Amino acid sequence: MLDMLKFSRKPYKVGLVLSGGGARGFAHAGALLALEEVGIKADIIAGVSAGSVVTAMYASGMAPEEIVTAFSDVKFGDFAELGVPRDGFFSMDGFKKFLKKQIPYDKIEDLPLPAMICATDLDNNKPVAFSEGSIVDCVAASCSIPIVFKPVRIGGVTYVDGGVLANLPAWALRDSCKYLIGINCSPVPHRGKPKSIMDIAHRTYDLLVKNNSQPQMELCDLAISIDDVASYKVFNLKEIRRVFRSGYDSTLSALLDAGFTHRGPRLKS
Repeated sequence: MLDMLKFSRKPYKVGLVLSGGGARGFAHAGALLALEEVGIKADIIAGVSAGSVVTAMYASGMAPEEIVTAFSDVKFGDFAELGVPRDGFFSMDGFKKFLKKQIPYDKIEDLPLPAMICATDLDNNKPVAFSEGSIVDCVAASCSIPIVFKPVRIGGVTYVDGGVLANLPAWALRDSCKYLIGINCSPVPHRGKPKSIMDIAHRTYDLLVKNNSQPQMELCDLAISIDDVASYKVFNLKEIRRVFRSGYDSTLSALLDAGFTHRGPRLKS
């Protein structure tokens, strides 16, 4: 009886959580398109790292195709400026400017679709979910891969990538949603020996998020893993349309297997 009472009081019907994954995160935009095509519209959305970028853009009203188009003519160097590596190799000032230009809202709480941006509180060793505050600062914090990017300070607290503790933020929405869908686009790629400090950072991060994603997927009512994006590099924006397509195809297949009905494609084959 108590469990049923708790279930009935959950304020949102459908929640959606999006994982990190770097450039592989554009699979989330494809996943969103597939969800729309079967008639699923999230009542609240949460994301980590690359998933937080898609979360903020989608919650602002951008269509999945518009999200991909916004990144079509940019490269990693447009977002990250190399600096003195005291606490990270790259600053995210260019990335913040880009987000501010794309998203017509300043605060998370002003977004038309309720959203949470998840990061890691490095000072207090815990995951956090921002439901209010500066969109660009919170998304930058969520994307700040340790060592690669400089940490982001918000309100005097140091934040880094949310994937450090929970690369799929199911924990942030589980208690408030009756049905929770998780999209994971961080499969561990099969590569040779790391050849540089960046390769080592990437490999370490991949292993880290693999281990902390599985418990989060188990919290979801429907967990979808976009495994065929593993071969794409984290910072390579050249293949984002292929990544988008992979996210669409994998998600649509999983939804149909789960019993949802396709209402007609918007994405051309």
